[in-house]
Amino acid sequence: MKKVLIIQNKRIGDVLISSVIANNFKAKYPDSEVHFMAYDFTHGVIENNPNIDKIISINDKELKKFSVLLKLIRQIQKEKYDIIFDPYSKTQSRIICKFSGAKQTIGHKSRKKFGNWGYYTNPVEISKEKTKICGKAIEDRIHLLNQAGDFEPIDYEPKIFLSEAEKKEDLLGKYSNKKVIVLGVLGSTPQKSMPYEYVAEMVDFIAKKYDVNILFNYAPHQKTEAMKIYEMCKNKENIIVDIYAQSIRDFVKLMSQCNLLVSNEGGTVHIAKALHKPTFTIFSPYVNKDHWASFEDGKFHHSVHLLEMKPDLFDSFTFEERKKIEKNPDELYKQLTPEMIIPELDKFLQHNL
Repeated sequence: MKKVLIIQNKRIGDVLISSVIANNFKAKYPDSEVHFMAYDFTHGVIENNPNIDKIISINDKELKKFSVLLKLIRQIQKEKYDIIFDPYSKTQSRIICKFSGAKQTIGHKSRKKFGNWGYYTNPVEISKEKTKICGKAIEDRIHLLNQAGDFEPIDYEPKIFLSEAEKKEDLLGKYSNKKVIVLGVLGSTPQKSMPYEYVAEMVDFIAKKYDVNILFNYAPHQKTEAMKIYEMCKNKENIIVDIYAQSIRDFVKLMSQCNLLVSNEGGTVHIAKALHKPTFTIFSPYVNKDHWASFEDGKFHHSVHLLEMKPDLFDSFTFEERKKIEKNPDELYKQLTPEMIIPELDKFLQHNL
C-alpha cells in the first residue's frame, strides 16, 4: 500500500484542480492512503471526496512562523509518506518536502536560476503552454502525477462530491420558481474584479431580457462593496441578496441548485465546472487565460478576455509596465467594456437557459 501526500497551500480553485492528482492516484491504487494538505478556508471543495482519506488543515499566516513550520515537518516525518506531490511549490512546501523523509518528492522546478536546492527527488519543468482543453494549470498537475507512474487513462476533470443529505437541502426556497443565475459580482481579489458600473450594466441587461432570478455572490468581507453594485442596478426586482453562502461548502451546495454561473475568474468558476454547471467567465487583463480557462468550448463554458478583443494591446508594454498592470489592472479592465462583453454573454445565455 502506498501512502501519499498532496500539498496545495494556495486558494480554492488551486485546491480543487489539484484534487485530480488524488482522483487519478486512487483510480490506479484503490488501496493507497491519500492525504491532502490545504489552507483551512479551502476544505469545502474537497470534503466528502472518496479519493482523499485525510485532510490536513493549515493556516496561511501561522505557517509563515518558523515554529509552526517546524512542528508540521515533524508531523509529516511521523507519517512516513512514500510520495509527496507539491503542485504550487511555495517556500514552505518545498522545505516540508526536503525534510519530510518521503521516498519520492515531486514538485516544479523554480524559475529562478539558483532556486533548485534539492527540494525534490523529481523536479519537473513547468510547461510553457497548454496542449489540452483542460487548461495548463491542470496539465501541470498531471505532469507531476506521471512522475509517479503510468496513470493512463487520465481523468482531467476535477470533481466535487455532495452527500445525499446535502443534495436534499432546499436552499433556494421561493426563488426556485425561476431559473437562477449565480452572478459573481466581485473577484477573489481586487485585481480580478470588474469596474462596479460594468457589473451593474450586465445585471440590468440580464434582468431586462431574461425572466430569471439573479443571485449575487461575494465573499463575507465583500458585502459592503457588493451592496454598492446592487445600488447601481436599475432592475432590482429579481436580484437575490437575502440568500448567502457563509462558507465555501455552503456555496458548493447553493451552486449545485442553481442553473449557471456568470463571474469574474476565480475559484467559484472551477466549483461550477466541477458541478457540471455552465459558466461564463470574465478574465482580468493580467491573468493568462490559457492557464485557467478549463474545458472551454464556447458554448457550455465560455469566457472573455481583453486580449481576445484587442490582441495587439500588450505588444507596446515593457516588462515593467506589465508588472504595474498586474498590481493595478483597473485602467485596462475599463477597456473591456459591457459593449464587448454583453453580446458574448447573450449568446451564452441563449444557449444555456
